[in-house]
Amino acid sequence: MWTRFTSHLYVRIWLAVVATVVVLTFLVGGAWRLTADLPQLPIREVLVHNTAGEIIGTAQTKPDRKLGEDLEFDVVTRDGQILNLLLPRPKRPPGNPWNRPPFGFGSMLVLVGLAVALGAYPVIRRLTLRLEALQRGVERWGAGDLSARITAGGHDEVAFLAGRFNHAAERIETLMDSHRSLLANASHELRSPLARIRMGLELMDPAAASPQRREISRSINELDQLIDEILLASRLDTRQADAEPFETLDLTGLAAEECSRVNAELKAELQAELQTGMGIARSGHSLMVQGSPRLLRRLIRNLLENARRYSNGDISLELAQIRVGRQQLAVIKVHDRGPGVPVEQRERIFEPFYRLPGASEREGGVGLGLALVKSISLRHKGTVRCEARPGGGASFIVELPLADQEA
Repeated sequence: MWTRFTSHLYVRIWLAVVATVVVLTFLVGGAWRLTADLPQLPIREVLVHNTAGEIIGTAQTKPDRKLGEDLEFDVVTRDGQILNLLLPRPKRPPGNPWNRPPFGFGSMLVLVGLAVALGAYPVIRRLTLRLEALQRGVERWGAGDLSARITAGGHDEVAFLAGRFNHAAERIETLMDSHRSLLANASHELRSPLARIRMGLELMDPAAASPQRREISRSINELDQLIDEILLASRLDTRQADAEPFETLDLTGLAAEECSRVNAELKAELQAELQTGMGIARSGHSLMVQGSPRLLRRLIRNLLENARRYSNGDISLELAQIRVGRQQLAVIKVHDRGPGVPVEQRERIFEPFYRLPGASEREGGVGLGLALVKSISLRHKGTVRCEARPGGGASFIVELPLADQEA
């Protein structure tokens, strides 16, 4: 608790000011005590001398005198006379309450230190609030929100830093938007010549089938797939996919249709359950999620195509539902018996256009399939990861919130 409290910058600055005031108070108090006059001992005996310096009388302080009273003595001379001697104590000057109990120099130092500590807190807090706003803006921008900007008034270093950050963020956002727009427009324009090439290929004499023609057809299909995935990735990056309506759909049906395309085995470990709160009944053969049917179909298809490309045919897709804390998740697991993915590469394979070392272009793929899987998962507030499959191969695991979690 204390560590979390002192981790804030404003708390540490304020504690530094308070510690400085405390040390200064002790130093000033110690210096005052060292330079002050030594306390006078109380008068116990009085000697009376004549002009010749001879003692003509002595007296002792009365034992019943109270602290703070005037000093009174009965001096006995040599001839036996008793003289009453009264020494009045000096009176404190009126109108100075700071020298009266319970106040004093030490009390004044404590009050001054307390006033400085209380007065420094709002000043320091106001300064660090601007630093915290700068921190939140940088975190938002680093999380992918390139439109994040920081509002910091003033003309000090914090305002200058916020202004430079806003300028740099605006330039980077402009560059990224230009890059995405150029990529999307170029990909879109490529469709026209690609369609003409395909049409010319189809108009050729069917009897003239040759390996060259099949190679051209395969290259056209790869280009068409590349253009389609680039356009989809561009829409996901520019938030254009937000316009796609989300609906409650059965993930089991989508998985079954895609598994039939590549002859993959489908395993579903689902339990019949009645969800409270939303009143949604779930059978033992359905897994309802909230999302875009087109994007989720592409997610499953890309995972299965990736497994088919690098596996020897042993492909399976497993559906399950789990509970993590208070949240229920739908889990999609695609297993293959390929060469697997090294541990150090399991994060990089989700980057656009990244291929594993040694991967051949003849194996197909354009390096965007898994990147799209990650983008679609994030679009549906889910996660994706790669793990080693027991016995060899790789397992790609996608976790998505259930439909009643999003409602």
